[in-house]
Amino acid sequence: MSIVNIYSIGEVAEFVNWLYFFHAWGFAPRFAAIAQVHDCIGCQTTWVNSFSEEEQGKAREAVKLMNDAHQMLGELEGKLTCKCAFQLFEANASGDNLLINGVLFPLLRQQRMTREGEPYLCLSDFVRPVEMGIPDKVGVFAATIDDSALLETDDAYRKLLVQTLCDRLVEASVEKLHLYVRKEAWGYAPDERLSMTDLLLEKFQGIRPAVGYPSLPDQSVNFIIDELIHLGSIGITLTENGAMHPHASVSGLMLAHPQARYFSVGKIGEDQLIDYSQRRGLPVESMRKFLAANL
Repeated sequence: MSIVNIYSIGEVAEFVNWLYFFHAWGFAPRFAAIAQVHDCIGCQTTWVNSFSEEEQGKAREAVKLMNDAHQMLGELEGKLTCKCAFQLFEANASGDNLLINGVLFPLLRQQRMTREGEPYLCLSDFVRPVEMGIPDKVGVFAATIDDSALLETDDAYRKLLVQTLCDRLVEASVEKLHLYVRKEAWGYAPDERLSMTDLLLEKFQGIRPAVGYPSLPDQSVNFIIDELIHLGSIGITLTENGAMHPHASVSGLMLAHPQARYFSVGKIGEDQLIDYSQRRGLPVESMRKFLAANL
């Protein structure tokens, strides 16, 4: 049975990674530092004046966006909630597959060396092989915010502000969920004590690769995740291509291995495409569509 956690906007706002919020608006990382500045006029003015004359206009735009975002967070409180589902399963690795509660979860392995001497990684490398005869564990998660009603507006700026904030809030809810999983639900790091800065820099043990991201690029595995944790329990539906609705949704795996790290599968060859299609149980042409960015 999946654990379903429902968080208010206020409960997850402190977990927002503002760097990615500002990136979505086209700001360079240095302007995201406004999120660390006190919101009084004096502090914000001092921050703007720390930039060169040429960049102060962009800095003032960042200040306005930050203030508008905080105001919008206040408006969203009580109107929206972040819904998260998580379940911990017995699992093992079988080659480039995971066997999660008896369900085959195919994965992709890097085919091109990124650094001299480094192995070609696959997420299954961080889970105990089935040949050992000892079960390991893997977490499966999903989270969503249904902001569709708030996006029905002719105000393009407000619509984009809500959308980009909800994208970050759903990621923030997973950050909060992952903290709970590490310390309590899974409990492999009960004594973890990290500052919010270190938390957002992912200095904790384990990783949570999300579907559609570089180490887990195949969107169609959302159908497997749905089979495992029933995405409908938190209001997520899937299109025929495996895309999630509402748009502010994220899903993926949680792995606890101390050496687990993120990587990019990158480009794969025709041979791996065919092999993966066979393991996935779908036609090669279907997988070619799902993995177009990796071919």
